[in-house]
Amino acid sequence: MEGLLTTNTLTAFAILGFLALLTIILVFQAVRHDRVVTAQGPLATLEALQSQIEVKKNTIDDLEAELEKRREAMAVLADLQAEVDGLRRQKEELLTEWESLRERRSEVAAVRAETEEAAVERQQLETEIAPLRAEYLAVQERLEKAEELVGRLETLKREHNEISKDIDELRDEKRELEDAKVKVERLEQRAQNLQTEMARLEGTVSGRTEELGELEARVASERKDLASAQTEQGRVGAEVAAQAQEVRRLKGEIETLGDTRSRLDARLAYLTAEIAKKEGRSVNGEAGHVDPLREMKELPPVIRAMRDWKPAPRENEADAIKRVERRLRAKGLDYPSRTLRAFHTAMKVNETTQMAVLAGISGTGKSQLPRQYAAGMGIGFLQVPVQPRWDSPQDLMGFYNYIEGKFRPTDMARALWALDELNNDNAEQDRMMMILLDEMNLARVEYYFSDFLSRLESRPRPTDVGDANERKDAEIELEIPNMEQPPRIFPGYNLLFAGTMNEDESTQSLSDKVVDRANILRFSAPKKINDGQAEGEIEPTVALSQETWNKWGRSSTAVDRNSQVTDRVEQMVEIMRDFKRPFGHRLGRAIMAYAANYPEVEGGGGLNDALADQVEMRLLPKLRGVEIDLASAQFSRLKAFVERELGDDALAQAIEDSLSLAEATGQFVWSGVTR
Repeated sequence: MEGLLTTNTLTAFAILGFLALLTIILVFQAVRHDRVVTAQGPLATLEALQSQIEVKKNTIDDLEAELEKRREAMAVLADLQAEVDGLRRQKEELLTEWESLRERRSEVAAVRAETEEAAVERQQLETEIAPLRAEYLAVQERLEKAEELVGRLETLKREHNEISKDIDELRDEKRELEDAKVKVERLEQRAQNLQTEMARLEGTVSGRTEELGELEARVASERKDLASAQTEQGRVGAEVAAQAQEVRRLKGEIETLGDTRSRLDARLAYLTAEIAKKEGRSVNGEAGHVDPLREMKELPPVIRAMRDWKPAPRENEADAIKRVERRLRAKGLDYPSRTLRAFHTAMKVNETTQMAVLAGISGTGKSQLPRQYAAGMGIGFLQVPVQPRWDSPQDLMGFYNYIEGKFRPTDMARALWALDELNNDNAEQDRMMMILLDEMNLARVEYYFSDFLSRLESRPRPTDVGDANERKDAEIELEIPNMEQPPRIFPGYNLLFAGTMNEDESTQSLSDKVVDRANILRFSAPKKINDGQAEGEIEPTVALSQETWNKWGRSSTAVDRNSQVTDRVEQMVEIMRDFKRPFGHRLGRAIMAYAANYPEVEGGGGLNDALADQVEMRLLPKLRGVEIDLASAQFSRLKAFVERELGDDALAQAIEDSLSLAEATGQFVWSGVTR
């Protein structure tokens, strides 16, 4: 403010000085001019004097105009001076107010200092309170646990009373069963009597049959008594038929009694086992504890065989694939390199795609590829033959035998337990295993495998499997009654799952849930029959470590910024949307993960081969049943995409062949491609 006043004052003084100097110059010129005119005197003429007078008048007018401007400038200067005076007074008022607030500023500074001291003191108090709070929480937690134990004790007491009542009821039921057993013995006696009666009736039938023969002989010898003999024969036949019907009825009653006895024996054995368990005895009456997991802990043959393998040397992925190729040739098996790479990649992406399915007609080598691949890689191999009667997850994992009082596991359950490093302290470390569901569509897959497939899909990321809360939805809890904490099995990423399916009239089609979560390799009929000539020697199997296997894998994020992948995946989304067979983020990420993990080989098509594989394995199976007449434009677009964008002429021709085969029914069925 003070600087502004100084500037305005200097400006005003400068203007006043300039005006004064200009006035002095004008006066000096006027005086000088008058002297010149006076000196000329009488020489000047009247016209000259008149001219000079006019000039003087003009000069005076100019001076008056200039003087008027100076007066206006003086008025502006006066206004500026007044403004300067007002600002000076405002400055003095502000200085006065600033001086009056000096004490207030001191008070604020003092309050700020006290606040900082209080904050420091609070920090110190919180530091001192932290251990006390932790101790308080620990004590509170112990009290809660104590209260929980007290509540649990009361619950156990109530359960003990209920179990005692159950034992009394079971004793009563046992007595009733003993009475039933007596009744069964009576029924058996009656059955024996019925058998005796049946034997007597059979003897009667034999006798009547002999009599019938005699009658026929008499008919032959005495034709005149033919009519009466035929009547007698009809009567005897009716009696024989009635007696035979009675025999069949007695046999059915005996069989019914036998079934009733079997059910009662089984019920008696179950109740006897339950009473023995309630009383802390084994089934045969001896005191002791029966370990329900004894058979689960027995090592299956595949695990025992894996223990004898030597560790594989450290090698890169390409060398391991070549070792598998040498083994296939040594076994006389001929698979295209493209098919082997596709199966290998399908196994690598088991985080986003839970299994690989090898489909096609019988005898095309669907089972041998995963078996020899596992042996060549150094991965344990367990083949699980699927049975037509399978209809529940128990067919895969096993069941609890109530009569024996122990769990009856399958080889698959024992293998999963032997490789579960998180729940089994004696598990095999750093090993891989493949499980093959052979002819998986002999039974309805969604009946026996749907729950297990959901467990595989619920697995957390490999970095989070150590968190029990993260993996709880993926773990399989064995159904074993009367165990305080039934064992749980986590199917980890050291397990690879594959399946084979034949396509004939005896099999079931795969559900959409399985198709969405599997890479489906379809084996078409071969163009020519190979001679199966073996080449080279079979190399011994060496154990591949899980650590090495994990190093080969890559996340789908590795191709997130690769336009060659992202643009083509978007085209796939649009094509399937036009087919009215859209797919979501899960399948999209699975396709990108497949592309990221596809092995780089010399002479291969790289990412284009990987994306063409996904069209073959993930998209074409979803088009089953599409009306080819209504979707001809979409099929043409799909074929052009495969042929032009991905450069896979063989796959484009296979799509055309499948369309030709579908003309008879009008519905598309993918028949596979021959490489």
